[in-house]
Amino acid sequence: MASIPALCRASCYGGACRPDRRVVIVNVIATLGRSRPVTEAEVAHYRDHGWAKLDRFVDQQTVASLLALARQKMGDDADSNPVRTGGVDFLNNEWVSGIGEPAFAPLIASIGRNAKALMRRDVGARYLMDSFVAKLPAGKAARHETNARTDIHQDLSTWPLDRTGGMSFWLALSDAAPESGTMEFLSGSHRMGPLGGYITHKGRNLTEVYPDLAAQCPSSGYLSYKAGDATVHSDLCAHGTGLNLSDDPRWAYIIGCVPADACWNGATTSFFRTEKLTQYGPLDDEDSPVISEF
Repeated sequence: MASIPALCRASCYGGACRPDRRVVIVNVIATLGRSRPVTEAEVAHYRDHGWAKLDRFVDQQTVASLLALARQKMGDDADSNPVRTGGVDFLNNEWVSGIGEPAFAPLIASIGRNAKALMRRDVGARYLMDSFVAKLPAGKAARHETNARTDIHQDLSTWPLDRTGGMSFWLALSDAAPESGTMEFLSGSHRMGPLGGYITHKGRNLTEVYPDLAAQCPSSGYLSYKAGDATVHSDLCAHGTGLNLSDDPRWAYIIGCVPADACWNGATTSFFRTEKLTQYGPLDDEDSPVISEF
């Protein structure tokens, strides 16, 4: 087992907190494997619905390595990492910053190539962020108060970018049934445009803010995942989760990808450093490299 230093950003998921770039020593069993290529059917489903299910997206050794790393960071109960202010109430998040780790390179590069295929544009895909996320059981007391439902929302409003086109890959690190608080997507909602920021409608699903949305964009229902399955959703696809009604944490690894020509819109962000950026200028190739060309 090789020791690999990982750079962890301790901050709130998708919020306005700034990165805390502390080096922590973690163990990764081996270099992580590549994701498989997306199929034409999956690309078509993504374009039509704004999301796609990607069965057996990564191999079991890679899943086991990622889960071991997540547990090392957060504890077997997903509740042993430091409690920080400014986070969200629906998941416990630990930044990974795998972009700086050679062991992550095959996985991140392959996901970048998949992102480019899903974009269907003549531009590459940049890395935005990656993190481990755990939804804690709703019926258990926890140090982290992060066991609420995830209100149906769009990601774009929390991303500090001038354009849409980005997406999030959500990789299950353990089997997850609907009762454990899995993902739900509103199919076709990516065509509805920006529907409001998560903070402005916090506590309400977008279907409560827009009563006709559920009829216009039918729900996928809460999905079931085997470890190694993934979903990918557009930054404009409305999505959320229910409560985790099981006895165990729901574990996942998330990586966000954005178009290579996306520009910083000037908003405060935890996704990358902004000191070297100019408002409405390009992203930095060090913090946000074009991973589809790795």
